[in-house]
Amino acid sequence: MPDTTLPEKTKPDTAVEPAPTTAVKTEHTGSGAFATARQQRRYWILVGALVLLSVVVAVGIVTWNNPVPFGTAGFWRITQMRATNLVVIAIVVVCQAVATVSFQSATNNRIITPSIMGFEALYVAIQTAAIFFLGAVGVTTLQGVPQFALMLVLMIGFSLVLYGWLLSGKYGNMQVMLLVGIVLGGGLGSVATFMQRMLTPSEFDILTAKLFGSVSNADASYLPLAIPLCIASAGTLWWRSRRLDIVALGKDMTTNLGLNHRREILLILFLVSVLMATTTALVGPMTFLGFLVATLAYQFAATHDHRFVFPVAILTGFVILGGAYFVLKNIFYAEGAVSIIIEAVGGSVFLYVILRKGRL
Repeated sequence: MPDTTLPEKTKPDTAVEPAPTTAVKTEHTGSGAFATARQQRRYWILVGALVLLSVVVAVGIVTWNNPVPFGTAGFWRITQMRATNLVVIAIVVVCQAVATVSFQSATNNRIITPSIMGFEALYVAIQTAAIFFLGAVGVTTLQGVPQFALMLVLMIGFSLVLYGWLLSGKYGNMQVMLLVGIVLGGGLGSVATFMQRMLTPSEFDILTAKLFGSVSNADASYLPLAIPLCIASAGTLWWRSRRLDIVALGKDMTTNLGLNHRREILLILFLVSVLMATTTALVGPMTFLGFLVATLAYQFAATHDHRFVFPVAILTGFVILGGAYFVLKNIFYAEGAVSIIIEAVGGSVFLYVILRKGRL
């Protein structure tokens, strides 16, 4: 049979050169928190913009429309008073943002918030019961750090009993815990409403001021206790961000990766309860602030890595709450309506998300 093999020099050169990988390397960042380098650059640009807005809001709250000449003792005294409100806003934002993001990761649901567990209903019930049994005069004797500490102990203790009972045992699961929390919240709300109907008009007016979430409700004497609790709890959750990433994958995946799912959930919920108790006892109920901040943070950050979601959530919350406080106080002279605006916007976003997803 004749040899039809072509000479080596006459073989057609059919080799295909490998495609350049430069474009791929510049777009993909491997298995990190961001899928592409573009998303990573976008994230840091966003963080820079949020930091700049936060600084502008903070400076505006502290210095805007100060009636005393700059540099005088009166100017710095007014600045210090306003700085207290600024610290309160920062504490509320950190607590609400970190608690909501962590709670949604622990429950693997982007709709529900820690408020669903009855924290705010318990706060309302405690405040109402105090005025109902002690009267307006008796409540004034409990003002200050002792009342704040008692409120924290009661709310944290309530959450620990609820979590420890519902998440332990053979049939303990997250769904049952959430349903029981809703029922207990509704029950506490009904008891509080019954006691409110028995109050005198003057006592009801005092109670209404306490139940209305407002930055002005915070007492500066609470801060030495609130600040360490906020920093310790939020810092622990951020430090355990890697574990939060795994817990967000679900019970089976968490167990397969070598973590004790129940222990991780209990620790997360304990820290969340400390944060929610701190912010609620400090300024009162703000139901939809955490949901609004968490929803926007996930949209802005474009990543599920909690190390990057937490800073965006905190900065977004500070811009929203601080900006609303500044505008309503200095333009509309209605700083007490901040929580109303936040709840209205947050509630609208909540309904939009539910209607868009079609499920909880």
